[in-house]
Amino acid sequence: MIEHLTAETFKEKVFDYHESEEWKFKGEKPAIVDFYADWCAPCKMVAPILEELAKEYDGKVDVYKVDTEKEQELAAIFGIRSIPSILFISKGGKPQMGTGAMPKESFVQIIETELMVDEINSGEIAEA
Repeated sequence: MIEHLTAETFKEKVFDYHESEEWKFKGEKPAIVDFYADWCAPCKMVAPILEELAKEYDGKVDVYKVDTEKEQELAAIFGIRSIPSILFISKGGKPQMGTGAMPKESFVQIIETELMVDEINSGEIAEA
């Protein structure tokens, strides 16, 4: 399930940018944050893909949406200049930003290779 975030809930669940300038992820699992606007056609193309991914990776990856029209402070902090802008957050690493309407395959590749690194590595260790 996709959760819409305000600046307040973003600070609670993702990163409190008032508390720290250095990135410190607050989530329990990897996350995807979609910065969008209702009037944006490419954003509307990405929305159903994110819905599918939220179901397919339920319990493994949190999927959030931020309305850049309502949450201008958040958009400014992350330097959002074009939408959709997608923030990919792994458990331990630095977040990575992607822009534009990407196909589902691109999202899956990023989730599998970048976001779920810990799960993949622990699986490889167990098999060795």
